[in-house]
Amino acid sequence: MKALIVLFNLKPGASRSTYEAWAHATDLPVVRALPSVQSFDLYRTVGLFGSSEPAPYEYVEVIRIGDLDQFGKDVSSETMRKVASEFQGFADKPLFMLADIAGEAGQ
Repeated sequence: MKALIVLFNLKPGASRSTYEAWAHATDLPVVRALPSVQSFDLYRTVGLFGSSEPAPYEYVEVIRIGDLDQFGKDVSSETMRKVASEFQGFADKPLFMLADIAGEAGQ
């Protein structure tokens, strides 16, 4: 199984409450409904553990993908293109990292 880990900050001027309302109403339910997705969670960081420093990224998304080939097909749908476009309106230079789930069979 793979995971897509997305790190990002909001664009200057983007409202946290507007983004989070959109994420909970649109992004999370649409992506969670994709046949290839096992789970999708969104985290707002609160700082660096053991430090008073802020985290370098405001948000972290973790999408567990059961079938990477199917995921490629799923995200190319018109609905997902619209969701991705809306996401890009909020996110400032997001990093999309593909990862193996460590310790799982076949990894």
